[in-house]
Amino acid sequence: MHKRITTLSRSRKRLIMVAADLVALPLALWSAYALRLAEWWPARYIEPFWWLFLVVPVVGVFIFARLGLYRAVVRFMGPQAMWAVIKGSVLLALMMWAAAYFYQWQGFPRSVPVNFALVTLVYVGGTRLLVRSYYQWLIRHYTAKQAVAIYGAGGAGVQLAMALGNGREFYVAAFLDDEPSLWGSLIKGVKVFSPKEVEAMVAAHEIQRVLLAMPNATKAQRKQALDKLTELPVHVQTVPSMPEIVSGEASLDQLREVELEDLLGRDPVPPRDELIDASIRDRVVMVTGAGGSIGSEMCRQVMRGGPRALVLYEISEYGLYTIDQELETLKREMGATFPILPLLGSVCDRTRVEATLGRYGVNTLYHAAAYKHVPIVENNVLEGVRNNIHGTRVVAESAAKFGVERCVLISTDKAVRPTNVMGATKRMAELVLQDLATRHGQKEGHRTIFSMVRFGNVLGSSGSVVPLFRRQIAKGGPVTVTHPEITRYFMTIPEAALLVIQAGSMAQGGDVFVLDMGEPVRILDLARRMIQLTGLEVKDEANPDGDIEITFAGLRPGEKLFEELLIGDNVVGTSHPKIMRAREEVLPTPTLRELLEALLEAEQRLDCHHACESLKRGVSGFAHSSEPCDLLLPATPGGKVVPVNTRPRKLGSG
Repeated sequence: MHKRITTLSRSRKRLIMVAADLVALPLALWSAYALRLAEWWPARYIEPFWWLFLVVPVVGVFIFARLGLYRAVVRFMGPQAMWAVIKGSVLLALMMWAAAYFYQWQGFPRSVPVNFALVTLVYVGGTRLLVRSYYQWLIRHYTAKQAVAIYGAGGAGVQLAMALGNGREFYVAAFLDDEPSLWGSLIKGVKVFSPKEVEAMVAAHEIQRVLLAMPNATKAQRKQALDKLTELPVHVQTVPSMPEIVSGEASLDQLREVELEDLLGRDPVPPRDELIDASIRDRVVMVTGAGGSIGSEMCRQVMRGGPRALVLYEISEYGLYTIDQELETLKREMGATFPILPLLGSVCDRTRVEATLGRYGVNTLYHAAAYKHVPIVENNVLEGVRNNIHGTRVVAESAAKFGVERCVLISTDKAVRPTNVMGATKRMAELVLQDLATRHGQKEGHRTIFSMVRFGNVLGSSGSVVPLFRRQIAKGGPVTVTHPEITRYFMTIPEAALLVIQAGSMAQGGDVFVLDMGEPVRILDLARRMIQLTGLEVKDEANPDGDIEITFAGLRPGEKLFEELLIGDNVVGTSHPKIMRAREEVLPTPTLRELLEALLEAEQRLDCHHACESLKRGVSGFAHSSEPCDLLLPATPGGKVVPVNTRPRKLGSG
């Protein structure tokens, strides 16, 4: 029976509403007489006007229809429908009173129309409210609607509750809010609870999901709210931020999984426009590795800075195509007119790099192209050396040759006392730029300012643990962590890109900038919180009946337990609170040149062992614990590796 009621067609529901009003209106007229005369059936007053009991319902239904009352969907009935009932009731009462006045109805009480209007409001409007409540009760109890609580009883929370009430997936059982003045009050008939009562509220209302409706809250405020929910068996989701809602990128009812930046509680410092303008505004900007996660975000931030032209330099055709299409769309939305120039090429190709810099007159160059995945570079040592070291040298020397104003290397915390080849190659790349800054800074009229910006892991980059954990949780686990004590620094990609641009503008030559990454995060704790915030429990010895197990895969080759941002303690602040300047040792030019020649020779001989030994001599603190592995050609009967190319290659003069 309940199912039949909820699945009736719209036309049948309208007929039921009309029939109900045909009964309610004469009943309201009788109630008006009874209230006025204090009798159940005042026959001597009713019988002379018996025909009113036939006319009033017909005229009333006609008026309500003209006012659109029967077009309103009862379960979604709002203020407009109630206004139609009020206007219809008053109009009927006025018509009745006017008829009695002009036709001099003898024995007709003049207060009956007033009573009739009030009673009609109750009978016609009130019954609809009762039907709406009954319908919602049916949906709640006879469909698979899930009980949810909304954290945030402000405007966003109320709008979200209304949006969810129109659907068939969720019903709002409770509100949570940090504002004490709201505790205990009712919003849309739903009680507002204090966060201190959240555990009892979840149990009492069988809450399965908590929706964070705090689009204007800071990251720190969101983290405080999440901390109160982490240990509860509920799935926590968030609504988009207010800028996304205002810009039309997302709607309020588009629920999302909790982002790691919410868990970190890190609020970015607003960028300083003068630092952005110094490197971007009305300048030709080039980004190498433009299709990568860091390079593509650098391109987006450069776009917003108003360059004269943007050169995208990328070796991957698909990566270049993807970022070019995205930036062209962004350009149209911005109404910008500057050209975007997508160029295929390797940073190791000196001719191509020089031709690009010379052809387009690049003013600012951000070098983001690098092989950065630790296990991959461990198994491809020579390619890591070639791309990360020699590619950086080609780009930097070409920048100096063609008078690029600023050349910024995007480095990594893994360059500090590295235990892997990737980190060692990035530190060598830093040394290359430091050497160039020292030598070319002494030349008359030289304009290129070299700098490096070093930071840790960025959220959402390719290879990040966050999307990996999400996929593993979605599959039911297990979630794999390399080591129970491993920790990492984290930062959002947009924040990192903006800080790179600002740091580059503060450079004086040879600077190593270090970004303030906040507190390190233990990856095991991160995995636990991500599992718990999806409403699942961690399966371990203490909870063998849990949902998802966390397993330890062991440290990968070259992986460190703890990352560092500084080689020494010699660091000074800058005018920006999130950017520090490190003062670190540099290699003498003859020593660096000798090491670069040795690395080139190792590459030509396909000798990754010799490459690693050369890196150890050049990079302070490099302790390579694993056996280097690389692609080797079949050995001759004598056991020697057949070289691909015995012709020596010359390094650029710089």
